[in-house]
Amino acid sequence: MDHNEPGGLSAPQLAAMRRSLTNGRGALSRRSVLRASGIGALTVGGLGALSACGIPPAKREGGATASDDHSDKEKVVNFSNWTEYMDVDEDGKTRPTLTEFTKRTGIRVKYTEDINDNVEFFGKIQPQLAAGQDTGRDLINVTDWLAARMIRLGWVQPLDASLLPHAFANLSPQFRGPDWDPGRAHSYPWAGISTVIAYNTKATGGKKVDSVTQLLDDPSLKGRVGFLTEMRDTVGMTLLDLGKSPEKFTDADFDEAIGRLQKGVDKKQIRRFTGNDYTSDLDKGDLAACLAWAGDVIQLQTDNPDIQYAIPAPGYITSSDNLMVPAGARHQRNATRLIDYYYEPPVAARLAAYINFVCPVDGVRAELAKIDPELAGNTLIVPDRAMAAKSHAFRSLTTEEETSYEEKFAKLIGA
Repeated sequence: MDHNEPGGLSAPQLAAMRRSLTNGRGALSRRSVLRASGIGALTVGGLGALSACGIPPAKREGGATASDDHSDKEKVVNFSNWTEYMDVDEDGKTRPTLTEFTKRTGIRVKYTEDINDNVEFFGKIQPQLAAGQDTGRDLINVTDWLAARMIRLGWVQPLDASLLPHAFANLSPQFRGPDWDPGRAHSYPWAGISTVIAYNTKATGGKKVDSVTQLLDDPSLKGRVGFLTEMRDTVGMTLLDLGKSPEKFTDADFDEAIGRLQKGVDKKQIRRFTGNDYTSDLDKGDLAACLAWAGDVIQLQTDNPDIQYAIPAPGYITSSDNLMVPAGARHQRNATRLIDYYYEPPVAARLAAYINFVCPVDGVRAELAKIDPELAGNTLIVPDRAMAAKSHAFRSLTTEEETSYEEKFAKLIGA
């Protein structure tokens, strides 16, 4: 944990975010190519403004002080989410799961799709949080790295476990223990995204590609291999291949992974580092194999049966978007009840059938099969126990680590 975290963002962090908005995770849309959880489409000027905003010191012990809760008198919850990240009926206007929640509880959900990317959204709510004011939102959904930052700053309310019986019982083991929120005291995942190896069997001559070692050393793939411009994905997968833990790695481990990748660059094994633009190259066969986001693989397989994926034996990297109650929220209990509602398997299944991301709810497969058997059998949406056991999260970084690591990674990829 970084106990001296400055409010601004370092130059390497800003550079990484610019890469993401240009063609990385942030350039994807939630439904068009099943957007991976990432930094988003913020303008460069907006990034600069955020880095200069100067977040003041905040308490980091014990979390945010709970505000006076008005849930009993005000039957409402204000929920901010990403666009196209909620089930919608055929009329394009009704959100069935939210409608059912209101019928069951009497709590009206004011649902707003006002999160376009993490940094921009943080810039919106930071002034109120820094001043100890209500943001006007009772429930927000942000990616793990921002969730970690907000928890460190003391700007998230701890959740009342007594109101989360379904969430506690049904949370998938692979999402239970993030180092940035032990015991899920402040957050519960809305959805996850997995980094896997994808390959075009036509381009590989029918050969299966299932390891980072193969990507970096197989001479038949030379010049037709892609890695991602997202540091956590590329380095995380390489750490796993080296027998290192993405949850516990050291500076020396990180440098070893960078060195391993640099050899792939030097001998021209790696064609290029890409954002989501790898999809067209993989589809055409210009890239024979690459690191890929699971949502893209699902999309590509719909139209191209030559696209396959593999989970390396050492495992794969998973990140998540997370529901949290910001400090100062007026309706904490109502928001917490809504979190728990989405951990009921029938509700989770309806959501998963629409958004097609990794569902964090155990027991959802049987319910999803009632809606779409094919989706229920897709381990990129509902990981089986064997796949879930191979899931790893890239550990949270101090500000100093993130600056150093992004500098080294930018040099590697030529950014």
